Amino acid sequence: MPEVVNATPREGKFNKNAARRVRVAGKIPAVLYGSGHDPVAVEVDPKQISRILFSEAGHNTIFDVEVGGSAAAKAMIVDWQREPINDRLIHIDMKRIALDKVLRVKVRVKLLGVPIGVRTAGGILDQVLREVEIECFPADIPGHIDVDASNLEMFASLRVSDLPHSDKIKYLNNEDATVAHVVSIREEAPTPAEAEAAAAAEAAAAGATPAEPEVAKKGKTDAPDAGAGAKKPEPGAKK
Repeated sequence: MPEVVNATPREGKFNKNAARRVRVAGKIPAVLYGSGHDPVAVEVDPKQISRILFSEAGHNTIFDVEVGGSAAAKAMIVDWQREPINDRLIHIDMKRIALDKVLRVKVRVKLLGVPIGVRTAGGILDQVLREVEIECFPADIPGHIDVDASNLEMFASLRVSDLPHSDKIKYLNNEDATVAHVVSIREEAPTPAEAEAAAAAEAAAAGATPAEPEVAKKGKTDAPDAGAGAKKPEPGAKK
């Protein structure tokens, strides 16, 4: 049974203050459009919308939406906004869909297994494409696309052409686009100041030699000069 979202039509002005009042009342503002119908401003239950977004199919979930007790229509969430600080939902866009018409949607790519290059060569698996865009009928939208990455060796790649293909879905991404690859672990490059300090320390360590004792020159002594500090004879005094 598809989830039924009960939407209440909004009336009056549609501005920030009105939207704030909707949220204070425990709902979130939303818009329902598509399938040749005029857009309708509504308010919905945020808990119900969050449950849909965090389901297996996520935003690709098809559900029934009822507006003010009218007949249910098939719909899906096409856009949503969250508050940056506490991550609360603050607005969503819902689109009516026809089950007999092809849709373009983005689907999450799920990598399975641990690559050989990670297990045996110390590499890391880097996923470049986390979603791919496909075209299919609403009933054929997958919750996610699984692909086995366990045979990836060091520097090997998975491409869109390696994803599961069928006559029910059409990939809109380039078939040669990289989905994931195994790369080496690179050490973080030092900053210029760190590199200069390290080079100076290395040079100092390489050129350091035990200090040799200073050799006194001939005729030089460490004793104070005999005349230095000696009392000069007074004028007329006998030597």
